[in-house]
Amino acid sequence: MDVIPAIDILEGRCVRLYQGDYAQSQVFDESPVAVARQWAEQGATRLHLVDLDGAKAGRPVNQAAIEAIVRSVDIPVQVGGGLRDRSSVMDLLSLGVQRVILGTVAVEQPELVDQLCQEFPGHIVVGIDARNGKVATRGWLETSEVDAIPLAQQMADFGAAAIIYTDIHRDGTLQGPNKAALRELASAISIPVIASGGISSISDLLSLLALEATGVHGAIVGRALYTGDISLKEAVRAVGQGRWQDIPPDFGSSALA
Repeated sequence: MDVIPAIDILEGRCVRLYQGDYAQSQVFDESPVAVARQWAEQGATRLHLVDLDGAKAGRPVNQAAIEAIVRSVDIPVQVGGGLRDRSSVMDLLSLGVQRVILGTVAVEQPELVDQLCQEFPGHIVVGIDARNGKVATRGWLETSEVDAIPLAQQMADFGAAAIIYTDIHRDGTLQGPNKAALRELASAISIPVIASGGISSISDLLSLLALEATGVHGAIVGRALYTGDISLKEAVRAVGQGRWQDIPPDFGSSALA
């Protein structure tokens, strides 16, 4: 299972939101590039970037920062936020982004997702962000009447490479992932599911590792890395070993070196 650090970009800076609320943002670093290099040096095998300005505006905004990150690390980068047309997707792929994440268009323009999955096989991931099982759109500012599982099944049929599932009520709260929802979703589709939202400890990551057989193959970690609740080096090692007994009592409690 991949442990994937999240870098959320707002006004060119690395921030974290609380439950997707733009009014509750906390700046962790002025330089997303420096953060990306730090995570790559500490063992990340993939980075998850979110253009928060783009998600709100409905078009990519932080392309310069994204391009700088792609050029500064030698690991795959996936990007979401404001990708609602073919040209935006092509622009990011041309910058060297490996996978683009589509969210709002999966609800509002599913035919576009189908088209892009056929045109760029392996490069399209669908982000399903849910409040109480209903899919949120437009930077989490709106909540649709679409249920998460049927949407995931439709996107899998289109050929999406993976589904990123975020429980918005858990995001940024360090309350742990919604394992029941993840298990239900992963069991309903045949493509990989990546967990996001609420991961606060290496124990949380290992509990998700136990769901790997059901289809949960990755975990996006945000706030816990920035607060030091999780050490990326230790998390990568623990997940790689996959054994609870290898965790010392104070595992994940220290800040990043």
